[in-house]
Amino acid sequence: MNISRIAAIVLIVGGVLALLYGGFSYTKDTTAVKLGPIELSVKEKQTVNIPIWAGVAAIVAGGLLIVLGKKG
Repeated sequence: MNISRIAAIVLIVGGVLALLYGGFSYTKDTTAVKLGPIELSVKEKQTVNIPIWAGVAAIVAGGLLIVLGKKG
C-alpha cells in the first residue's frame, strides 16, 4: 500500500464519520479565578460542528485519489 492509497482511505473514512456524527466535542480546562495560592478552574465543554459539504468533499477527494492512483 502506498501513501496515496492510505491517504485516500483516511479521507473516505473521515468523510463518512463526519457525515454520520456531524461533529465532535471536547472538554477544555480554564482558570476562572486565581487569588494567591487559591486557584479555581472550570471545565468547559466545546462542540465543533463539521459541515456536510466537508464530509462529502473528503469522500470525493479520497475517491479521486484511489482512481488517479490506479491510473498512474
